[in-house]
Amino acid sequence: MFCPCGMKLNIMDIATGALVHSIEQDDQEDITSFVLSPDDEILVTGSRALLLKQWEWRENKCRRTWKAMHTAPVATMVFDPTSTLLATGGCDSTIKIWDVIKQYCTHNLKGSSGVVHIVEFHPDISRLQLFSSSMDYKIQIWDLKSSKCIASLDSHYSAVTSLAFAADRDTLISSGRDKICMVWDLKTREAKRTVPIYESVEAAVLLPEDGDFSHLGVKKRGLHFLTAGSKGILHIWEAATAACVYTQPVPYQRVDAKEEAEGSAHSLTHCMLVPGKNEIATVTAEHNILFYDAQTLQLRKQFAGYNEEVLDVRFLGPADSHVVVATNSPQLKVFELATSHCQILYGHTETVLALDVFRKGVMFSSCAKDRSLRVWRMDKAGEVVCVAEGLGHAHGVGALSCSRMKESFVVTASQDCTIKVWNLPESFTAKAKAGLVSSPEMLHAHVTERGHDKDINSVAISPNDKLIATGSQDRTAKLWSCPDCSLMGIFSGHTRGIWCVQFSPVDQVLATSSADGTVKLWGLHDFSCLKTFEGHDASVLKIVFVSRGTQLLSSGSDGLLKLWTIKTNECVKTLDGHEDKVWGLHCNKQDDLVVTASSDSCVILWKDVTEIELEEEQAKQEEQIMKDQELSNLLHERKYLKALGLAISLDRPHTVLTVIKVILKETNGKENLEKNILRLRKDQKESVLKFLVTWNTNSRNCHEAQAVLETLLKHEAPECLLQYEGIKAAVESLLPYTERHFQRLGRLLQASMFIDFMWQNMRLADVSKREEDESL
Repeated sequence: MFCPCGMKLNIMDIATGALVHSIEQDDQEDITSFVLSPDDEILVTGSRALLLKQWEWRENKCRRTWKAMHTAPVATMVFDPTSTLLATGGCDSTIKIWDVIKQYCTHNLKGSSGVVHIVEFHPDISRLQLFSSSMDYKIQIWDLKSSKCIASLDSHYSAVTSLAFAADRDTLISSGRDKICMVWDLKTREAKRTVPIYESVEAAVLLPEDGDFSHLGVKKRGLHFLTAGSKGILHIWEAATAACVYTQPVPYQRVDAKEEAEGSAHSLTHCMLVPGKNEIATVTAEHNILFYDAQTLQLRKQFAGYNEEVLDVRFLGPADSHVVVATNSPQLKVFELATSHCQILYGHTETVLALDVFRKGVMFSSCAKDRSLRVWRMDKAGEVVCVAEGLGHAHGVGALSCSRMKESFVVTASQDCTIKVWNLPESFTAKAKAGLVSSPEMLHAHVTERGHDKDINSVAISPNDKLIATGSQDRTAKLWSCPDCSLMGIFSGHTRGIWCVQFSPVDQVLATSSADGTVKLWGLHDFSCLKTFEGHDASVLKIVFVSRGTQLLSSGSDGLLKLWTIKTNECVKTLDGHEDKVWGLHCNKQDDLVVTASSDSCVILWKDVTEIELEEEQAKQEEQIMKDQELSNLLHERKYLKALGLAISLDRPHTVLTVIKVILKETNGKENLEKNILRLRKDQKESVLKFLVTWNTNSRNCHEAQAVLETLLKHEAPECLLQYEGIKAAVESLLPYTERHFQRLGRLLQASMFIDFMWQNMRLADVSKREEDESL
């Protein structure tokens, strides 16, 4: 599946939802249109840079780039049935036809009004006809033999959105935003029938005549087509009678006229038949891609597009196989991690603000600005349904927490400064398990308590279900007994509002995070602050205990995640994966995966690689010890060439220097060094040259460096040396230090000559005195 996204064209694997690869324009301009040839071999893209590119898409290679010769960007393009001719419709009111094989422009068709947004070749290539539509709402027929417009089909009163040719090749169906579809006879070039659709139509797709569509109300043979438009519903129409024979049932409320006029989020923007998979693919205004069974219109798969601001996220399923995501909308999205299939849950009428999952991972709760709480259940097939609903808060419900031991109650907190405890009867959970809940049961608050003076941002239930903690904008956290909600104590110490509260899974400790940029740990016995973690430069929005309660993971409004070791108060890792506030943070049951969600519309999965890194580090250390031992053995056996090769491969300059020093200490050391250096490969010599630049900076190692340098200069031709990687930088570094070494040697030579002269003079005077004494 090919999906344009700005400057990139993403190629997706439909089975797994994985990104195979991205084709990216090197001109850094947005892709305005693209087309794949009918034989699936040639991909052509057009960009705002007015260039056309032909790609070998499987290898991600651009085979050819040429100027589109349009004076404005290309709005649409299409191949003919033989994959040899390419038609491009531009924003400059012209149509150009290209021979892709011989690589030249065959036609330049002028006469359209405004942007040409549709071009289609007639399926019978022997007719050599091209159909186009532009902003004058007419469908023009071009004869490619004479390059002239031979007919103009004029019955639409708004933009034509699609053209579909029937199997007899003499019937054309056109759809438009004027809420009608037209059936045309191409022999007479007259309209045969007008089909009123009662919605702005974005696409009309003909159903194959040989298919079995009896489930969709198709009772007799004849021309039937499917429409997709502003209401977000697929309809099947019979062309002969202009009757709607099937309307797709939808899980959400129907779009009213006002919403349709403004452009509903459910409205469909694209629809196409996928014959190879017997599926119909649709694209919604929210950038969701849905795949339906062509014969039943049952949803097979759904990919969610743009998420807007993601407010919360939780792992879901007995094996944490799914994640449920609350975006800046009334709908919830449930993603299957293995396939990226998305299920959209309808129920709330305003933005969902928070989520929480019961211990087994089968049931979860959501709360929203519509003042409601909803309980959902996932069946064994992975389908999620709403099983209960609770109403009672006076303002939007911003936080909730599910019981930890059993699926027995839910605690909610609201902007009305109250907390409510909602009991789930045992009979209800048994019914939900058996799948006997046909419509959501109404829940009633068991306890209501005014908890804080300002908005309550977070609520948490202890692992034993006996305590409730709340955190508020009034800068305090409070501890309540459960289920009667009597106040047990207040945690005071933060200088700004508290965003999150969490109970430790192993200790009698409560963690709080605040807008003051700190995370605090509190003792539940005396309500005292045990530890404070400082390191975030912005508000700390969420916290979660990981590594069996020994570490804390916190997320901030600056997009950073920080991992803290509780024992040492240290931040051991900072993770930078998001670009905006991280609102969602949750750990799976195995304690080895974390999911985060942010205002940058991204949901990221993080894997705990601590043990893997430790194993890798241990393996590296073992390998290092083995190689050190091998090096020691080679030196002992005087196998200097192998020792040099091993030290170079380990990238250890000091070890290479040690080997060279050992060689030079032997009799005929210089000759042995020359012999061994010259037997090295070119890449090894380059490494030695890089090392000796460093050695040469130290007067203690300069003799070895100069010995190796002398060998290279003496035995390597200048042409070969110039081919060495980094030779220029090496020479520039070697020259000043070498000059300094020679100056030092010169001074040493002068000093030694002076000492020798003094010694000679002292010795002569001593000898003459002794001769005098002997003569006396």
